[in-house]
Amino acid sequence: MADKKTRNEASSSSSSSNINNNNFGNKGESVVVDVGRRRSSCGYCKSGSNTSITHGLRAHSLTVYDYQALLDRGWRRSGCFLYKPDMEKTCCPSYTIRLKASDFVPSKEQVRVSKRMQRFLEGSLNVKKSDEQNETSNNTNRLSNSNTVDSVQTGPQTNSIDKAMQYLSDEIDSAVLECTQKGELPNDIQFPKASVKRVAPTKRKLQAEEAQDLLYTSNISFQIAAAIKRANKTFVTEKNPNSVAEMLSTRLHNLPSPIVLSIKACNGHINFYSSETQPAVSKVPSTSSGSKTSSSNYHPEKRSLEIRLKRSCFDREEYALYRRYQIKVHNDTPDHVTESSYKRFLIDSPLIYIPSSGDVNAPSCGFGSFHQQYLIDGKLVAVGVIDILPKCLSSKYLFWDPDLAFLSLGKYSALQEINWVKECQSPSLQYYYLGYYIHSCNKMRYKAAYHPSELLCPLRYQWVSFDIAKKLLDLKPYVVLSDFATLMNELGSSPKAIENQIEQDDPFPDGSNDIRVDADEEMSELAYEDSDDESGPETSSLTPAEMRNDVSNVVIGLKGMNLKYKDIRQAFGPNERNYLETQLDKYVTAVGTDLSEKMVYSIG
Repeated sequence: MADKKTRNEASSSSSSSNINNNNFGNKGESVVVDVGRRRSSCGYCKSGSNTSITHGLRAHSLTVYDYQALLDRGWRRSGCFLYKPDMEKTCCPSYTIRLKASDFVPSKEQVRVSKRMQRFLEGSLNVKKSDEQNETSNNTNRLSNSNTVDSVQTGPQTNSIDKAMQYLSDEIDSAVLECTQKGELPNDIQFPKASVKRVAPTKRKLQAEEAQDLLYTSNISFQIAAAIKRANKTFVTEKNPNSVAEMLSTRLHNLPSPIVLSIKACNGHINFYSSETQPAVSKVPSTSSGSKTSSSNYHPEKRSLEIRLKRSCFDREEYALYRRYQIKVHNDTPDHVTESSYKRFLIDSPLIYIPSSGDVNAPSCGFGSFHQQYLIDGKLVAVGVIDILPKCLSSKYLFWDPDLAFLSLGKYSALQEINWVKECQSPSLQYYYLGYYIHSCNKMRYKAAYHPSELLCPLRYQWVSFDIAKKLLDLKPYVVLSDFATLMNELGSSPKAIENQIEQDDPFPDGSNDIRVDADEEMSELAYEDSDDESGPETSSLTPAEMRNDVSNVVIGLKGMNLKYKDIRQAFGPNERNYLETQLDKYVTAVGTDLSEKMVYSIG
């Protein structure tokens, strides 16, 4: 009876501690499972011998307040998985980076991105892509999509060409849909959208017997045949590119009469020809009335942009866009981009949703995990995966339509997210977190372009101006930013003096019990979960008791009860107790004393 009473009191004490120590009030319970430390290959350099050691937690539930505190200690999440790599053991150290939205000063390039989108929506921006630019870019940056515009032209002729290609692409998609509805193509496969390309004048003329000019072509038949083959679908007749092209061409012969084009399947391609002497401009059905287009009466077709914010959930249209993005931009294989991996990476979230009525500081949408959708003329073109927390909007990932790479949607969405923070009318929510900044990796330096940003010190967990941090990181990949930021103020900005001091001081003395911030990159998050458990003396060695953190007030989840470790310590034998206290010591070091006394450390 006495033991039961003690446990109940401990549980009550733990709950009370959560309320008292949580500045935002009691809004649920964080429950985590420690998965230990793991070894994974570095995702930022090409050397296969480089690895990083990472502490990981699996979150059953997580309050937005506790996750905010974890972010400010260098943690990050991938789905329900939380991780914090040890920067001492990675070749590419990373630093949490943030920006105070009200202080943001856009660069000239960022201003150009906004103006380019505005011109696109107004209809005055038309993009002509070269054959090379139709190849998928390998740039995997979340926010730094490079401008892939080959030449930007304005005027009625180019606009008409763009309209023609879009119209023909839509017609092919309609033909594919009709074939699936009639059973000529499998209806349980999600086929890619058709893309029609303009044929360069130098490549238009065919053999002498062809009297027509080839204007446009599409290779969608090859993609459809490949999709059927991957799905192991069998039909009465084999669906190869030639047969698919013939089938779709037959459907397309019913195009409206204003289209002055003839259609023919040729070697698996769907080709569009013109017998007219007019070059490259087809008459496209238009909802606008009027006479022949001319520069004097030309009125560009305007587009509408809609931005929607919705709570994280599976959306088939989003998944289709994500799949296309991963395959074309990141060169993922189709069988790798599955619904389950997508859900695990970008849908699953342990964050407990807090509605606006549940916290006076919450914006109208509340706190939690969200997807921000970007739609142009009703078509989904980009999705930003974000967490809205008490102090910040944390940007997790973005995927976008590869056909609109020229709009730099990564940069544009970042600007929109920063603007959202400015306008959210939450007194506590002032920051925009961009994830991790990796100075030693050139392709990750783009995040510093959002001024004025700050980096998190990996030892003291204090925020240091990027302008100061950069001078330090130019000299050494990993430094204790807060210590050397103070040193810079004392020594001035002399690089030589700073370099000498960095060489003299060892920021990681032997026996140090301080934890450092982790490294991470959005696309390497999933790979971490499949990494091998760390082996070797580091995991098997036991820390001497006198060097450990005080773990007595760690909240333990055991058989449905939340108890402080000091109240159940005697329930374990000497060996079990020594092992558990070693694990708790690492846990307290990683998450901090305050969080270890609020979050529930589940052991069964």
